[in-house]
Amino acid sequence: MPLPLYLLALAVFAMGTSEFMLAGLLPDIASDLDVTVGTAGTLTSGFAIGMIVGAPLVAALARTWPRRPALLGFVLVFAAAHAAGAVTTSFPLLFATRVVAALTNAGFLAVALTAAAGLVSPDRKGRALAVLLSGTTVATIAGVPGGSVLGAALGWRATFWAVAVLCLPAALGILKGVPAGRGEDEATGRPALRTELAQLTRPRLLLVMLLGALVNAATFGSLTFLAPVVTDSAGLGELWISVALVLFGAGSFVGVTAAGRLSDRSPGPVIAVGGPLLLIGWPALAVLADEPAALLTLVFVQGALSFALGSTLITRVLYEAAGAPTMAGSYATAALNVGAAVGPLVAAATLGTEAGILGPLWASGLLVTVALLIALPLLSVVTARRSTEVPR
Repeated sequence: MPLPLYLLALAVFAMGTSEFMLAGLLPDIASDLDVTVGTAGTLTSGFAIGMIVGAPLVAALARTWPRRPALLGFVLVFAAAHAAGAVTTSFPLLFATRVVAALTNAGFLAVALTAAAGLVSPDRKGRALAVLLSGTTVATIAGVPGGSVLGAALGWRATFWAVAVLCLPAALGILKGVPAGRGEDEATGRPALRTELAQLTRPRLLLVMLLGALVNAATFGSLTFLAPVVTDSAGLGELWISVALVLFGAGSFVGVTAAGRLSDRSPGPVIAVGGPLLLIGWPALAVLADEPAALLTLVFVQGALSFALGSTLITRVLYEAAGAPTMAGSYATAALNVGAAVGPLVAAATLGTEAGILGPLWASGLLVTVALLIALPLLSVVTARRSTEVPR
């Protein structure tokens, strides 16, 4: 894999740390800003909504920009939004900074996904996506738990400052490592924006986007509210939240790495085997949440299965959107973040039910059930090969 791909992954690490870090910070944010934990959880949904809107909008605006300055600008604005969030005492303003950060994150990912696919041969998109998404999985292993520990020691604001600082070496890496010239598709011409947007009328593209969104909704729904499960259901101390996040991140790294080697040529087995196992895992986690050893083991397993299945489906989005070379990344980003927006909202709605803090785990199981009821009867359609040739 080319070096610029790993430099893009470094920036994704910084952004992934921000996107996931709230899982360990929500109780402190809620207490500091005098809101409920459920209300604080809307910060995750607000971030995701910003990415849903921002992915196609910013990608459309940036499709004529050279990639290096576009990526650099997105990272610097992302850093500034976190600096503003670190000093505010207003929850609405904090929410607004999350939306701004999300818009720039969406723009970055939309351009980066397209750039990553363009750095490798057409039949290695899955591998390239796995490298890029490894920035997110490493964030869940190191960045998010580190942020949780930093937040516990110095307060949640310190974590926001840390993300802002983390963006600086990522920006330097982009400046030094991403080619200054235009990509091949930029140099030789590209389809009109209307032609690229018309890809969204293709049923198979919409199908894989929907499936990716459902799986990601299940992932974010439980991950956002994992902290109270660890401390209340399992009876563990606050530092064990970081341990749980490390285990989830380690599992996700294993899952996305394994899937990266299979999603290009054998996506069917990943979906057919990983999907039912993921479905079993969420309710099992709810039932065994009061057993610390079982809880921590299943957190690792669910991280692996969630990212293996999710990254495979998002790879399918890139394949199905081959006719939209500058917008395909935004379609994949939108699919990921529709799930990231819906999941925490569905999970938060279950907190006031009899299921209590275990409600999000049951909700995740339901979301995966819906995904499998759609995917398994149409597995041959979901995994069908499509030419990667881009119409001119």
